[in-house]
Amino acid sequence: MKKLSFSLLLVAGLTGLARAQSVQAGLKAGANLATITGDDADNNNKYKVGLNAGVALQVGLAPKNFIALQPEILYSMKGARSENGAAEATSTLHYLEVPVLLRINADGPFFELGPQVGFLLAVKNELKSGSASVSSTSKDLYHTVDLGGVAGIGYQFSSGPSIGVRYNMGFAPLYKDILGTTIKQYNSAFQFQLGYRIGR
Repeated sequence: MKKLSFSLLLVAGLTGLARAQSVQAGLKAGANLATITGDDADNNNKYKVGLNAGVALQVGLAPKNFIALQPEILYSMKGARSENGAAEATSTLHYLEVPVLLRINADGPFFELGPQVGFLLAVKNELKSGSASVSSTSKDLYHTVDLGGVAGIGYQFSSGPSIGVRYNMGFAPLYKDILGTTIKQYNSAFQFQLGYRIGR
């Protein structure tokens, strides 16, 4: 009898939790301000502008989605640019990124934090000096997987649109080790996003 009562209570609790949860999908797009940081990074590195865009899924973990799990799939342009006299170097790194964020929704304002894995899709390094230029698209020197973290804030309008800004930091070095030596250069980017939520 006790086991039956416990089972009924457990089923009732799980049913209530399932009803409290909701699943929402969304689209987002925006701009990156990206650079490359670290002890071995070029001191002349500056921010370069890129794009980010993708889809997000928000799974409620508490009533009214106060706490939610938010996995995303994003295309993101990173890299850096630097200037040294008449020479200008630009590195553009194209990633498919999968952040998995814990999101707190505070009736409009939201806060998000979590890990991210990025997969390097393509590279373009370009060096210009006057009218001369040289470029490379080889990925041979790069790690193709980038582990990092994301922290952000924003505002979700009840009608669906949202605005947000987040900081995106790579924890894994960009480059493969050379003769056993780790090259300490890492992705760093501010992301500005506009989104639209589908579902309630």
